[in-house]
Amino acid sequence: MTRTTQSQIIVIGAGIIGVTAALALQTQGHHVRLLDRKGVAAETSAGNAGAFAFAEIEPLATPGIMKKAPKWLLDPLGPLSVRPGHALRILPWMWHFWRATAHHRYDAAVAAQASLMTLSRQALERVIRTTDAQALIRREGQLQLYEGAAQFQASLPAWEQRRRHGIAFELLDNADAIARIQPGLSPRFTHAGFTPDWLNTVDPLRWTRHLAHALTERGGQIVTAAVTDLAPRPDGVDVTTDIGTLRADQVVVAAGAWSHRIARMLGDRIPLETERGYNTTFPTASFDLRTHLTFGAHGFVVTRIGDGLRVGGAVELGGLNLPPNFKRAEILLRKTARFLPGFDPTGGTQWMGFRPSLPDSLPIIARAPKSDRVIYAFGHGHLGLTQSAGTAELVADLVSGRRPQIPLLPFRATRFGG
Repeated sequence: MTRTTQSQIIVIGAGIIGVTAALALQTQGHHVRLLDRKGVAAETSAGNAGAFAFAEIEPLATPGIMKKAPKWLLDPLGPLSVRPGHALRILPWMWHFWRATAHHRYDAAVAAQASLMTLSRQALERVIRTTDAQALIRREGQLQLYEGAAQFQASLPAWEQRRRHGIAFELLDNADAIARIQPGLSPRFTHAGFTPDWLNTVDPLRWTRHLAHALTERGGQIVTAAVTDLAPRPDGVDVTTDIGTLRADQVVVAAGAWSHRIARMLGDRIPLETERGYNTTFPTASFDLRTHLTFGAHGFVVTRIGDGLRVGGAVELGGLNLPPNFKRAEILLRKTARFLPGFDPTGGTQWMGFRPSLPDSLPIIARAPKSDRVIYAFGHGHLGLTQSAGTAELVADLVSGRRPQIPLLPFRATRFGG
Protein backbone atom coordinates (compact mmCIF):
# COMPACT_ATOMS: atom_id res chain seq x y z
CA MET A 1 0.00 0.00 0.00
CA THR A 2 1.30 3.44 -0.90
CA ARG A 3 1.35 5.78 2.10
CA THR A 4 1.28 9.54 1.76
CA THR A 5 3.06 11.86 4.17
CA GLN A 6 -0.28 13.22 5.35
CA SER A 7 -3.23 10.83 5.59
CA GLN A 8 -6.83 11.03 6.71
CA ILE A 9 -6.98 8.77 9.77
CA ILE A 10 -9.99 7.66 11.80
CA VAL A 11 -9.29 6.34 15.30
CA ILE A 12 -12.15 4.31 16.79
CA GLY A 13 -12.27 4.63 20.56
CA ALA A 14 -11.70 7.70 22.76
CA GLY A 15 -10.28 5.93 25.78
CA ILE A 16 -6.67 6.44 26.77
CA ILE A 17 -5.24 4.25 23.98
CA GLY A 18 -7.31 5.91 21.25
CA VAL A 19 -6.77 9.47 22.48
CA THR A 20 -3.02 9.03 22.88
CA ALA A 21 -2.73 7.31 19.49
CA ALA A 22 -4.72 10.10 17.82
CA LEU A 23 -2.42 12.70 19.36
CA ALA A 24 0.70 10.82 18.19
CA LEU A 25 -0.70 10.54 14.66
CA GLN A 26 -1.51 14.22 14.61
CA THR A 27 2.02 15.03 15.79
CA GLN A 28 3.29 13.08 12.78
CA GLY A 29 1.28 15.35 10.47
CA HIS A 30 -1.81 13.22 9.84
CA HIS A 31 -5.37 14.56 9.82
CA VAL A 32 -7.19 12.73 12.60
CA ARG A 33 -10.81 12.13 13.52
CA LEU A 34 -11.48 10.35 16.80
CA LEU A 35 -14.77 8.45 17.03
CA ASP A 36 -16.43 7.16 20.18
CA ARG A 37 -19.99 6.12 20.88
CA LYS A 38 -20.03 7.92 24.26
CA GLY A 39 -17.19 10.44 24.25
CA VAL A 40 -13.74 10.94 25.73
CA ALA A 41 -12.86 8.58 28.60
CA ALA A 42 -16.51 7.66 29.01
CA GLU A 43 -15.74 4.04 29.90
CA THR A 44 -12.79 2.30 31.59
CA SER A 45 -10.27 5.12 31.16
CA ALA A 46 -12.24 7.29 33.56
CA GLY A 47 -11.98 5.02 36.57
CA ASN A 48 -8.71 3.11 36.58
CA ALA A 49 -6.12 3.34 39.34
CA GLY A 50 -4.16 6.10 37.59
CA ALA A 51 -0.91 4.11 37.61
CA PHE A 52 1.85 4.00 35.00
CA ALA A 53 2.93 0.56 36.17
CA PHE A 54 6.11 0.11 34.13
CA ALA A 55 7.45 -2.49 36.58
CA GLU A 56 4.56 -4.88 35.92
CA ILE A 57 6.10 -7.08 33.22
CA GLU A 58 4.84 -10.47 34.42
CA PRO A 59 1.75 -11.79 32.59
CA LEU A 60 -1.21 -13.24 34.43
CA ALA A 61 -0.59 -16.59 32.69
CA THR A 62 2.39 -17.72 34.77
CA PRO A 63 3.71 -21.31 34.86
CA GLY A 64 1.85 -23.23 37.56
CA ILE A 65 -1.03 -20.79 37.87
CA MET A 66 -3.52 -23.38 36.63
CA LYS A 67 -3.03 -25.32 39.87
CA LYS A 68 -4.27 -22.28 41.79
CA ALA A 69 -6.95 -21.24 39.34
CA PRO A 70 -9.74 -23.66 40.40
CA LYS A 71 -9.66 -22.35 43.98
CA TRP A 72 -9.71 -18.75 42.78
CA LEU A 73 -12.35 -19.25 40.14
CA LEU A 74 -14.76 -20.89 42.58
CA ASP A 75 -14.56 -17.96 45.01
CA PRO A 76 -17.00 -15.32 43.69
CA LEU A 77 -15.30 -12.63 45.80
CA GLY A 78 -11.68 -13.74 45.30
CA PRO A 79 -8.97 -11.86 43.39
CA LEU A 80 -9.67 -13.86 40.23
CA SER A 81 -13.10 -15.26 39.46
CA VAL A 82 -15.41 -16.23 36.61
CA ARG A 83 -19.06 -15.27 36.73
CA PRO A 84 -21.20 -18.45 36.46
CA GLY A 85 -23.28 -16.87 33.71
CA HIS A 86 -20.14 -16.42 31.63
CA ALA A 87 -18.26 -19.67 32.34
CA LEU A 88 -19.10 -21.52 29.11
CA ARG A 89 -18.38 -18.51 26.93
CA ILE A 90 -14.90 -18.13 28.35
CA LEU A 91 -13.71 -21.69 27.69
CA PRO A 92 -11.90 -20.82 24.40
CA TRP A 93 -10.12 -17.93 26.15
CA MET A 94 -9.12 -20.21 29.04
CA TRP A 95 -7.65 -22.72 26.58
CA HIS A 96 -5.41 -20.01 25.09
CA PHE A 97 -4.60 -18.85 28.63
CA TRP A 98 -3.46 -22.37 29.56
CA ARG A 99 -1.23 -22.53 26.48
CA ALA A 100 0.32 -19.19 27.46
CA THR A 101 1.52 -20.68 30.77
CA ALA A 102 4.10 -22.86 29.00
CA HIS A 103 7.58 -21.77 30.10
CA HIS A 104 8.78 -20.76 26.63
CA ARG A 105 5.63 -18.73 25.94
CA TYR A 106 5.80 -17.12 29.38
CA ASP A 107 9.46 -16.11 28.90
CA ALA A 108 8.67 -14.66 25.48
CA ALA A 109 5.71 -12.71 26.89
CA VAL A 110 7.85 -11.24 29.69
CA ALA A 111 10.48 -10.12 27.19
CA ALA A 112 7.88 -8.57 24.90
CA GLN A 113 6.13 -6.85 27.79
CA ALA A 114 9.43 -5.46 29.08
CA SER A 115 10.28 -4.01 25.66
CA LEU A 116 6.87 -2.31 25.42
CA MET A 117 7.23 -0.99 28.99
CA THR A 118 10.63 0.54 28.26
CA LEU A 119 9.31 2.27 25.16
CA SER A 120 6.16 3.39 26.98
CA ARG A 121 8.13 4.93 29.85
CA GLN A 122 10.25 6.93 27.40
CA ALA A 123 7.21 7.87 25.30
CA LEU A 124 5.27 9.04 28.35
CA GLU A 125 7.99 11.53 29.20
CA ARG A 126 7.72 12.86 25.64
CA VAL A 127 3.95 13.24 26.03
CA ILE A 128 4.36 15.01 29.39
CA ARG A 129 6.83 17.41 27.85
CA THR A 130 4.99 18.17 24.61
CA THR A 131 1.59 18.66 26.27
CA ASP A 132 2.87 20.56 29.33
CA ALA A 133 1.42 17.93 31.64
CA GLN A 134 3.88 17.75 34.53
CA ALA A 135 1.25 19.05 36.96
CA LEU A 136 -0.85 15.95 36.26
CA ILE A 137 1.89 13.48 37.24
CA ARG A 138 2.87 12.16 40.67
CA ARG A 139 6.31 10.61 41.07
CA GLU A 140 5.82 8.82 44.38
CA GLY A 141 6.77 5.22 43.61
CA GLN A 142 4.92 2.07 44.62
CA LEU A 143 5.00 -0.42 47.50
CA GLN A 144 4.17 -4.08 46.85
CA LEU A 145 3.31 -5.45 50.30
CA TYR A 146 3.71 -8.96 51.73
CA GLU A 147 2.40 -10.64 54.88
CA GLY A 148 5.27 -12.69 56.25
CA ALA A 149 8.53 -14.16 55.01
CA ALA A 150 6.95 -17.04 53.09
CA GLN A 151 4.84 -14.75 50.91
CA PHE A 152 7.86 -12.51 50.33
CA GLN A 153 10.12 -15.42 49.38
CA ALA A 154 7.54 -16.63 46.87
CA SER A 155 7.69 -13.22 45.17
CA LEU A 156 11.46 -13.20 44.64
CA PRO A 157 11.49 -14.85 41.19
CA ALA A 158 9.24 -12.06 39.89
CA TRP A 159 11.58 -9.45 41.36
CA GLU A 160 14.51 -11.19 39.73
CA GLN A 161 12.65 -10.97 36.39
CA ARG A 162 12.39 -7.23 36.91
CA ARG A 163 16.10 -6.99 37.76
CA ARG A 164 17.05 -8.79 34.54
CA HIS A 165 15.03 -6.27 32.56
CA GLY A 166 16.60 -3.22 34.18
CA ILE A 167 13.77 -2.22 36.52
CA ALA A 168 14.94 -0.39 39.64
CA PHE A 169 13.59 -1.55 43.00
CA GLU A 170 14.46 -1.95 46.67
CA LEU A 171 13.43 -4.98 48.74
CA LEU A 172 12.43 -4.27 52.35
CA ASP A 173 12.46 -6.94 55.05
CA ASN A 174 11.24 -5.12 58.15
CA ALA A 175 8.42 -2.86 59.28
CA ASP A 176 10.71 0.09 60.03
CA ALA A 177 12.02 0.19 56.46
CA ILE A 178 8.44 0.06 55.15
CA ALA A 179 7.33 2.81 57.54
CA ARG A 180 10.00 5.18 56.24
CA ILE A 181 8.20 5.09 52.88
CA GLN A 182 4.63 4.58 54.09
CA PRO A 183 3.90 4.98 57.80
CA GLY A 184 0.69 3.78 59.41
CA LEU A 185 0.30 0.34 57.83
CA SER A 186 -0.92 -2.71 59.72
CA PRO A 187 1.99 -4.65 61.29
CA ARG A 188 0.84 -7.73 59.37
CA PHE A 189 2.89 -6.38 56.44
CA THR A 190 6.44 -7.38 57.26
CA HIS A 191 8.09 -7.24 53.82
CA ALA A 192 7.76 -5.16 50.67
CA GLY A 193 9.26 -4.23 47.35
CA PHE A 194 9.52 -0.55 46.48
CA THR A 195 9.70 0.63 42.86
CA PRO A 196 10.82 4.28 42.94
CA ASP A 197 10.28 5.00 39.23
CA TRP A 198 6.57 4.10 39.34
CA LEU A 199 4.40 7.07 38.26
CA ASN A 200 0.76 7.96 38.75
CA THR A 201 -1.48 10.57 37.24
CA VAL A 202 -3.42 12.72 39.66
CA ASP A 203 -6.61 11.54 37.93
CA PRO A 204 -6.91 9.30 34.84
CA LEU A 205 -10.04 11.12 33.66
CA ARG A 206 -8.27 14.50 33.83
CA TRP A 207 -5.23 13.00 32.10
CA THR A 208 -7.22 11.62 29.17
CA ARG A 209 -9.22 14.83 28.82
CA HIS A 210 -5.98 16.83 28.88
CA LEU A 211 -4.62 14.85 25.93
CA ALA A 212 -7.95 15.10 24.09
CA HIS A 213 -7.89 18.88 24.58
CA ALA A 214 -4.37 19.00 23.12
CA LEU A 215 -5.67 17.05 20.12
CA THR A 216 -8.55 19.42 19.40
CA GLU A 217 -6.45 22.53 20.08
CA ARG A 218 -4.17 21.38 17.26
CA GLY A 219 -7.00 20.76 14.82
CA GLY A 220 -8.08 17.19 15.54
CA GLN A 221 -11.77 16.26 15.57
CA ILE A 222 -13.64 14.25 18.18
CA VAL A 223 -16.97 12.86 16.98
CA THR A 224 -19.59 11.05 19.05
CA ALA A 225 -20.69 8.17 16.84
CA ALA A 226 -21.22 4.42 17.10
CA VAL A 227 -19.45 2.34 14.45
CA THR A 228 -21.72 -0.23 12.77
CA ASP A 229 -19.51 -1.44 9.91
CA LEU A 230 -16.03 -1.27 8.40
CA ALA A 231 -15.54 -1.75 4.66
CA PRO A 232 -11.96 -1.61 3.32
CA ARG A 233 -11.66 -0.28 -0.24
CA PRO A 234 -8.65 -0.22 -2.58
CA ASP A 235 -8.16 3.47 -1.81
CA GLY A 236 -9.36 3.67 1.79
CA VAL A 237 -11.82 2.43 4.42
CA ASP A 238 -15.51 3.25 4.70
CA VAL A 239 -16.58 3.57 8.34
CA THR A 240 -20.35 3.29 8.72
CA THR A 241 -21.72 4.93 11.86
CA ASP A 242 -25.09 5.90 13.29
CA ILE A 243 -24.55 9.43 11.93
CA GLY A 244 -23.46 8.44 8.43
CA THR A 245 -20.55 6.91 6.52
CA LEU A 246 -17.07 8.37 6.84
CA ARG A 247 -14.04 7.68 4.65
CA ALA A 248 -10.42 7.41 5.81
CA ASP A 249 -7.11 6.40 4.28
CA GLN A 250 -6.46 4.21 7.33
CA VAL A 251 -8.39 3.26 10.47
CA VAL A 252 -7.09 2.50 13.96
CA VAL A 253 -9.27 0.25 16.15
CA ALA A 254 -8.68 1.17 19.80
CA ALA A 255 -12.10 0.51 21.29
CA GLY A 256 -10.94 -1.36 24.38
CA ALA A 257 -13.15 -4.22 25.49
CA TRP A 258 -15.44 -3.70 22.49
CA SER A 259 -12.65 -3.99 19.91
CA HIS A 260 -13.22 -7.64 19.07
CA ARG A 261 -16.74 -6.76 17.91
CA ILE A 262 -15.27 -4.28 15.42
CA ALA A 263 -12.59 -6.77 14.35
CA ARG A 264 -15.34 -9.25 13.60
CA MET A 265 -16.75 -6.79 11.05
CA LEU A 266 -13.62 -7.59 9.05
CA GLY A 267 -13.88 -11.33 9.66
CA ASP A 268 -11.21 -11.46 12.38
CA ARG A 269 -12.03 -13.51 15.47
CA ILE A 270 -9.92 -12.30 18.39
CA PRO A 271 -10.10 -14.05 21.82
CA LEU A 272 -10.61 -10.82 23.74
CA GLU A 273 -12.11 -11.21 27.20
CA THR A 274 -13.23 -8.65 29.75
CA GLU A 275 -11.47 -8.24 33.09
CA ARG A 276 -14.16 -6.47 35.05
CA GLY A 277 -12.48 -4.26 37.64
CA TYR A 278 -14.20 -2.74 40.68
CA ASN A 279 -13.27 0.27 42.76
CA THR A 280 -14.52 2.84 45.24
CA THR A 281 -13.39 6.47 45.13
CA PHE A 282 -13.40 8.78 48.14
CA PRO A 283 -13.37 12.57 47.58
CA THR A 284 -11.20 13.16 50.65
CA ALA A 285 -8.41 11.03 52.13
CA SER A 286 -8.93 9.53 55.58
CA PHE A 287 -5.46 7.95 55.47
CA ASP A 288 -2.15 9.75 54.79
CA LEU A 289 -1.19 7.86 51.63
CA ARG A 290 2.30 8.71 50.41
CA THR A 291 2.84 6.13 47.69
CA HIS A 292 0.82 3.73 45.53
CA LEU A 293 0.06 0.58 47.57
CA THR A 294 -0.34 -2.86 45.99
CA PHE A 295 -1.73 -5.78 47.98
CA GLY A 296 -0.79 -8.51 45.52
CA ALA A 297 -2.08 -11.50 47.47
CA HIS A 298 -5.47 -9.81 47.69
CA GLY A 299 -5.54 -8.47 44.12
CA PHE A 300 -6.13 -4.78 44.79
CA VAL A 301 -4.46 -1.38 45.18
CA VAL A 302 -4.95 1.86 47.09
CA THR A 303 -3.97 5.04 45.30
CA ARG A 304 -4.42 8.79 45.49
CA ILE A 305 -6.91 10.36 43.09
CA GLY A 306 -7.12 14.14 43.29
CA ASP A 307 -7.41 14.98 46.99
CA GLY A 308 -8.98 11.62 47.78
CA LEU A 309 -8.34 7.88 47.60
CA ARG A 310 -9.31 5.08 45.24
CA VAL A 311 -9.50 1.45 46.36
CA GLY A 312 -9.85 -1.04 43.55
CA GLY A 313 -8.73 -4.04 41.59
CA ALA A 314 -9.47 -7.77 41.36
CA VAL A 315 -10.18 -9.64 38.14
CA GLU A 316 -13.68 -10.84 37.35
CA LEU A 317 -14.03 -12.54 33.98
CA GLY A 318 -17.63 -11.78 33.19
CA GLY A 319 -18.02 -10.28 29.72
CA LEU A 320 -19.79 -7.07 28.79
CA ASN A 321 -23.41 -7.86 29.53
CA LEU A 322 -23.81 -9.20 33.09
CA PRO A 323 -24.72 -6.68 35.81
CA PRO A 324 -22.00 -5.56 38.27
CA ASN A 325 -21.43 -7.43 41.51
CA PHE A 326 -20.48 -4.60 43.85
CA LYS A 327 -19.92 -7.00 46.73
CA ARG A 328 -16.46 -7.28 45.19
CA ALA A 329 -15.86 -3.58 45.83
CA GLU A 330 -17.23 -3.83 49.35
CA ILE A 331 -14.91 -6.68 50.35
CA LEU A 332 -11.93 -4.61 49.21
CA LEU A 333 -13.03 -1.79 51.51
CA ARG A 334 -13.29 -4.14 54.46
CA LYS A 335 -9.76 -5.35 53.80
CA THR A 336 -8.49 -1.79 53.41
CA ALA A 337 -9.92 -0.85 56.79
CA ARG A 338 -7.91 -3.69 58.33
CA PHE A 339 -4.73 -2.94 56.38
CA LEU A 340 -4.76 0.86 56.83
CA PRO A 341 -5.69 1.69 60.46
CA GLY A 342 -7.79 4.84 60.54
CA PHE A 343 -9.12 4.46 57.00
CA ASP A 344 -12.82 5.41 56.80
CA PRO A 345 -14.68 3.12 54.34
CA THR A 346 -17.82 5.29 54.20
CA GLY A 347 -18.84 7.94 51.70
CA GLY A 348 -17.23 6.51 48.57
CA THR A 349 -18.58 6.12 45.03
CA GLN A 350 -18.56 2.62 43.52
CA TRP A 351 -17.56 1.91 39.92
CA MET A 352 -17.03 -1.03 37.61
CA GLY A 353 -15.04 -0.95 34.36
CA PHE A 354 -14.25 -3.31 31.50
CA ARG A 355 -10.55 -4.04 30.94
CA PRO A 356 -9.81 -5.67 27.55
CA SER A 357 -7.77 -8.80 28.22
CA LEU A 358 -5.99 -11.22 25.89
CA PRO A 359 -4.90 -14.66 27.18
CA ASP A 360 -1.16 -13.93 27.18
CA SER A 361 -1.51 -10.43 28.73
CA LEU A 362 0.01 -8.80 25.63
CA PRO A 363 -1.99 -6.32 23.53
CA ILE A 364 -2.49 -6.53 19.80
CA ILE A 365 -0.57 -3.79 18.00
CA ALA A 366 -0.63 -4.77 14.34
CA ARG A 367 -2.26 -4.41 10.98
CA ALA A 368 -5.49 -6.37 10.69
CA PRO A 369 -5.02 -9.72 8.95
CA LYS A 370 -7.91 -8.98 6.56
CA SER A 371 -6.93 -5.39 5.66
CA ASP A 372 -3.61 -3.55 5.74
CA ARG A 373 -5.52 -0.27 5.98
CA VAL A 374 -6.82 -1.17 9.46
CA ILE A 375 -4.55 -1.19 12.51
CA TYR A 376 -5.47 -2.88 15.77
CA ALA A 377 -4.38 -1.36 19.10
CA PHE A 378 -6.25 -3.09 21.90
CA GLY A 379 -6.12 -5.82 24.55
CA HIS A 380 -3.92 -4.09 27.15
CA GLY A 381 -5.82 -5.53 30.14
CA HIS A 382 -5.14 -3.45 33.26
CA LEU A 383 -2.09 -1.83 31.62
CA GLY A 384 -3.83 0.44 29.12
CA LEU A 385 -2.83 3.70 30.78
CA THR A 386 0.68 2.36 31.39
CA GLN A 387 1.28 1.35 27.78
CA SER A 388 -0.72 4.08 26.07
CA ALA A 389 2.15 6.37 25.04
CA GLY A 390 4.30 3.52 23.72
CA THR A 391 1.38 1.98 21.84
CA ALA A 392 0.60 5.38 20.33
CA GLU A 393 4.09 5.76 18.92
CA LEU A 394 3.98 2.22 17.48
CA VAL A 395 0.62 2.94 15.84
CA ALA A 396 2.10 6.09 14.32
CA ASP A 397 5.02 4.01 13.02
CA LEU A 398 2.63 1.55 11.36
CA VAL A 399 0.43 4.24 9.82
CA SER A 400 3.44 6.11 8.42
CA GLY A 401 5.16 2.99 7.11
CA ARG A 402 8.20 3.36 9.36
CA ARG A 403 10.04 0.50 11.01
CA PRO A 404 8.50 0.09 14.50
CA GLN A 405 10.70 1.03 17.43
CA ILE A 406 10.42 -2.47 18.94
CA PRO A 407 9.70 -5.85 17.28
CA LEU A 408 5.94 -6.26 16.85
CA LEU A 409 5.86 -10.01 16.14
CA PRO A 410 4.78 -10.82 19.76
CA PHE A 411 1.85 -8.39 19.38
CA ARG A 412 0.52 -9.74 16.06
CA ALA A 413 -3.21 -10.34 15.69
CA THR A 414 -2.77 -13.86 14.31
CA ARG A 415 -0.88 -15.37 17.25
CA PHE A 416 -3.97 -17.17 18.56
CA GLY A 417 -4.80 -18.77 15.22
CA GLY A 418 -8.12 -18.44 13.46
